[in-house]
Amino acid sequence: MSALSLRQRALDYLARREHSRQELGRKLKPFVEDGDDLAALLDDFQKRGWISDQRFAEMVVHAKAGRYGKRKVAHELREKGVAEDLVTQATDALDDLQSAKTVWQKKYGVLPETREAWAKQARFLQSRGFGFDVIKRVLKSDPEKQ
Repeated sequence: MSALSLRQRALDYLARREHSRQELGRKLKPFVEDGDDLAALLDDFQKRGWISDQRFAEMVVHAKAGRYGKRKVAHELREKGVAEDLVTQATDALDDLQSAKTVWQKKYGVLPETREAWAKQARFLQSRGFGFDVIKRVLKSDPEKQ
C-alpha cells in the first residue's frame, strides 16, 4: 500500500466524523506497510487542522451531553487519547445535576419507595457516569419540581 492509499483511508475516516490523533493512528496502524510514515501523516493532518483533539473533545461532549455524566464522558475522551487538560476543559461545561435529573425522569419519573428500588435507580444513574453526590440529590428531590 502506498502513502497515498494510507492518506486516502485517513481522509475517509475523517470524512465520516472527527477523530482524535491517537484514535486515527490506532485505526490506520494495521494498514501501514514498508515505506509508510504514519507519524508524518498524522503530523501533516494536525498541521493542516484536519485532526484536532480539542475539536474531537467538543464533538464528544456535544453528542453525550444530557445523556451521560462528566465521569463517563471524561473516561471516553481519555480512552481516545485526549490530553487531560482538554478533557477537563471540555467537561467543565457539563451540568451533571440537570443531566441526571433529565435521564432519571425519562427512565423512572417516580422516586423510589424501597431500598431495592433506590439501589436500582442509583445503579442506573451510576452506569451513566454520574457521581454519588449527584445521584443522592436526584433521588431525594421532589419529582414535581423537576
